[in-house]
Amino acid sequence: MKALLLAGLLLCSASAHSETFSAKVISVLDGDTVLIKRGAGVLKVRLVEIDAPEKSQPFGASSQQSLAGMVLAKQVQFTSQAFDQYGRMIAHLSVAGVDVNAEQIKRGMAWEYSHFHSNQALRALEAEARAAPRGLWAMSHPTPPWEWRKQHPNSASAQPHVSNAPMVGDASCGNKKHCSQMFSCDEARHYLSVCGLKYLDGDGDGVPCEKLCATHPGQAKIQ
Repeated sequence: MKALLLAGLLLCSASAHSETFSAKVISVLDGDTVLIKRGAGVLKVRLVEIDAPEKSQPFGASSQQSLAGMVLAKQVQFTSQAFDQYGRMIAHLSVAGVDVNAEQIKRGMAWEYSHFHSNQALRALEAEARAAPRGLWAMSHPTPPWEWRKQHPNSASAQPHVSNAPMVGDASCGNKKHCSQMFSCDEARHYLSVCGLKYLDGDGDGVPCEKLCATHPGQAKIQ
């Protein structure tokens, strides 16, 4: 499921507007997902190019605690790559000069999960952690989270996304209602496709907040 998700991400990331901003992390859901406070709302952010153990699988709690120690209740810099079909922002995180995504792999708290395993730097960090062995690699046969989810399809943590239908009550949907409240075209697209604010697309062409998104003409329309 996550493989399909990331494949889909790459299809949309070419048209996504990269954005860098700082925000406070208010919750760490697992070793690769956080909630942040942004404006008047709350946004769920998934760390790009890594896959951490699920909370209920072995070493899941340790991975979550590792990430929390780096970012919880701190102002973190986010570089967004895209919004996925579940409304999560996909991003790189850094705090106090530390690349958080890479640090999770370096500590042995997550697997490298770049597209076609093309990120050689992350692959090298994983190999180093394996050789140490560090973190989850101290276990004799750690199960990759994508395999664990297949083996535990009924587990709540193995099914983090039960639907891709727009939900106004989604945790990533804050109290924003108007284009003037949006930080970026990406955010406007998220509120249109995930939060169900159809009126953001007044002319029905699939592009919300025309003035905001006009500066990014290369972005594809929402299907």
